[in-house]
Amino acid sequence: MERSLVMKEEKVRLLFVCLGNICRSPSAEAVMKKLVKDAGLGDRIEIDSAGITGYHEGDRADSRMRAHAARRGYSLDSISRPVRQWDFHDFDLIIGMDDQNITDLKRMAPDLESVAKIHQMTEFSRNKLYDHVPDPYYSGAEGFELVLDLLEDACAGLLEYCKDRICLLYTSPSPRDMR
Repeated sequence: MERSLVMKEEKVRLLFVCLGNICRSPSAEAVMKKLVKDAGLGDRIEIDSAGITGYHEGDRADSRMRAHAARRGYSLDSISRPVRQWDFHDFDLIIGMDDQNITDLKRMAPDLESVAKIHQMTEFSRNKLYDHVPDPYYSGAEGFELVLDLLEDACAGLLEYCKDRICLLYTSPSPRDMR
């Protein structure tokens, strides 16, 4: 009897998080969305971003970050929102930009299963030049460019991780199904 692969209707869901959701996390969201679209995986990977705080809730991304991102072909069109309790249920990976984001996310997580979903963005970096994505808010143009450099590298690594995970969503039928 021929064995065929059966695809489950599941998506990999990613949430990028920084302090205010106006620089790093919306940039990560935009970079990842472009990579996912270019890879033809838009229907398999869902992407969003949020902030630890709600200080900028309802605001667009920082205008300087939008300008630097636009020069590289990214559109930062998300609206700032804080991390919500249900995000820990809704997303497979919750990705913070720095150590403080990770600490705050772990404190907010409702259970150990949620804590296991929390990762630092640079875990996915291929170049391993930085151990965090620094906040560019109080820096000049070079800070915003650095953030985009780091995110492009880490998002490419994250895409490879997600592709591997999507392959795991394909399962062989159980012996009972083959009868």
